[in-house]
Order: sequence, then structure tokens, then C-alpha cells
Amino acid sequence: MSRRCDVTGAEPSFGNAVSHSHRRTRRRWNPNLQNHRYWLPSERRWISLTLTAKALKTVDRKGIEKVVAELRNRGVKV
Repeated sequence: MSRRCDVTGAEPSFGNAVSHSHRRTRRRWNPNLQNHRYWLPSERRWISLTLTAKALKTVDRKGIEKVVAELRNRGVKV
């Protein structure tokens, strides 16, 4: 499973962890991904999406039907 949000496209970012002695080692910041299941009334079926916490709020605000329509316009199979 890739660590990518289905709605926002957020993925891990990379950088350096800097210690007290200022020694640098590589690290990564992972997005806050949540697996969530939504009921699509128009298709009478459940869909599973991997979303960031921010995208969960976006779905709550816009509605699942509109978000799925935007995903399909981008060419994402839902």
C-alpha cells in the first residue's frame, strides 16, 4: 500500500533529523492516513478510501458524492 491520500494526494516528505550535536541523518514525515469506508447512495455500494485527517474533513464538508465525482474526473478508479 502506498502512503498516499486518495483525495489530496499527500505523500511522505523527507528531510534531516538534526541531533543536539548537529549531526544529520535522513528521516521522513508520514501523512496522517486513515482508512475509511463510505456508503455511496447513488451506486448502492460501499467504497474504501485511504485519506488524511484533512481529507476526512473535506469529505464531510463537500459530501462523498462530490468527492467521488472529482476523483473520477482526475481518472482515479473508485
